[in-house]
Amino acid sequence: MENLIKESAENKAVVDSLYQAFSKGDVPGVLGTMDSQIVWNEAEGNEYAKGNPYVGPDAVLNGVFGPILQDHEYFNLKDIEIHEMLHGKVLATLRYDAKYKSGKAYNAQVAHVWTVKNGKITGFQQYVDTKKLHEASIA
Repeated sequence: MENLIKESAENKAVVDSLYQAFSKGDVPGVLGTMDSQIVWNEAEGNEYAKGNPYVGPDAVLNGVFGPILQDHEYFNLKDIEIHEMLHGKVLATLRYDAKYKSGKAYNAQVAHVWTVKNGKITGFQQYVDTKKLHEASIA
C-alpha cells in the first residue's frame, strides 16, 4: 500500500509539472512530460477531436496545441486542482478561460484524466462542455 501511495504522489507531480510548464508557455517542458507513444484524446464533440487519438508528442503539438494557439487570442488554464488516484491515473479539474480570435470568450468547466507510467504521461482524456466551446467558436 505504501508503494501505491508513493506512486500516486509521483504521478501527481508529473501532471503538475506539465501544468506548470504550460502556464509558462514552455512547450518543450510540456512535451517532455509525455511518453513517446502517448495516446491523447480530446472530448467527443470538441473541434480538435477530429484527429483522435493523437499518438506521440508531435501529433499532440501539431493536432491540438498548434491549432488552439492559431485559433485563440488567449487560452488559459485556471483553478487547476490535481487529484491523486490509483493505478497510474491522475484527475485534474479546472477551467478553460479563453478567447477566440473572432472575439468570443468562454469560461468552461473541464476534467482531464491522465495516465502515468514510469514517470511519463502515457494517456490523456479530456472532458469539457463542448457546447460552450462550439458556441464561442462560431464567428
